Amino acid sequence: MIFSGASGSVTGLSILSKLFCWDSSSNTNSSASLLINPSKISSFYRRSPLRRSPFHIATARVSTEGSEQATAGVVEGSPPPPFDAIRQARRSADWKAARAHLESGFIYEGRIEGFNGGGLLVRFYSLVGFLPFPQLSPSHSCKEPHKTIQEIAKGLIGSLISVKVILADEEKRKLIFSEKEAAWLKFSKQINIGDIFEAMVGSVEDYGAFVHLRFPDGLYHLTGLVHVSEVSWDLVQDVRDVLNEGDEVRVKIVKVDRVKSRITLSIKQLEEDPLLETLDKVIPQDGSTGPDSLRTSDSYDIEPLPGLETIFEELLQEEGISDVRISRQGFEKRVVSQDLQLWLSNAPAVDKQFTLLARAGRQVQEIQLTTSLDQEGIKKALQRVLERVP
Repeated sequence: MIFSGASGSVTGLSILSKLFCWDSSSNTNSSASLLINPSKISSFYRRSPLRRSPFHIATARVSTEGSEQATAGVVEGSPPPPFDAIRQARRSADWKAARAHLESGFIYEGRIEGFNGGGLLVRFYSLVGFLPFPQLSPSHSCKEPHKTIQEIAKGLIGSLISVKVILADEEKRKLIFSEKEAAWLKFSKQINIGDIFEAMVGSVEDYGAFVHLRFPDGLYHLTGLVHVSEVSWDLVQDVRDVLNEGDEVRVKIVKVDRVKSRITLSIKQLEEDPLLETLDKVIPQDGSTGPDSLRTSDSYDIEPLPGLETIFEELLQEEGISDVRISRQGFEKRVVSQDLQLWLSNAPAVDKQFTLLARAGRQVQEIQLTTSLDQEGIKKALQRVLERVP
């Protein structure tokens, strides 16, 4: 702190006179000693508008030469910036860092400092952000399935967690994290269509079940959806009749949307296709009655399934198909679907004869095509027909 005063400066002298006193015992002819007056400091400091700013006090000695001329006196040391200003600058810098994480998508590892009714409180430098419970990775609930989310949150206090910033709004003071999105960045590269995983059923909805995938480290990092149509080959009216929360299942990855971070799974594709049962048991190739069939019918008295006659007429319009007729019929014990379905045989055409299967409810009808087309040609012809039939 530097005090400077010149002869005739009323302001400088009036302040100095309150803080300092002259030592009359000093040599008055050559110099004078200016000493701090402790009794004056406390009362001045209480009245001064500068009392909130810390300052350093040092002994100052002012020398004068001559009776009318004085040089500047110096008190070394300068006041540090106010604490509030430092803190605000730090917070502004940390909000800037949060926005940078949001834009770059980088993963941040923060410490969990607490929780409330909606989620976890995570430290981000000088800021504290919020991690909603729905944005937690499934690894926590799968590891301790019998604990409530609040009990899990309490056990996580003090631990580090990898998160991604999904909202950074300094004006509204909102900093939101997601562990799910961080897990997707880390583990989605390890999955591909056709992969088979051990998994655990999470929530079950009317349209399907959300299933958590277990990775080689033993933890459940990602979640996919098994649609109701992929739960079983049997007709499923209510997913809850087949799957419950906590069930352990095996699933196959059938689709990965890396833009929307979605995984589509199937359980039924890991089970035996009932079409093979139909070919081998329901309608045995030797003409005998299979164990899963109630009866077979002669082709002359078989009434085509609803909608099948129209399909026959359209198939005969396709080049390369000369005849279409029902050869046999069987009845299954279980219902695969109430809707009419057409299935292509895996066997190639023999002597220009190719087999289709039509299914609806428990009925299965075997259809013989007389055609010069190969299996791929028959598939394309059937697709064109189905596009024309309402």
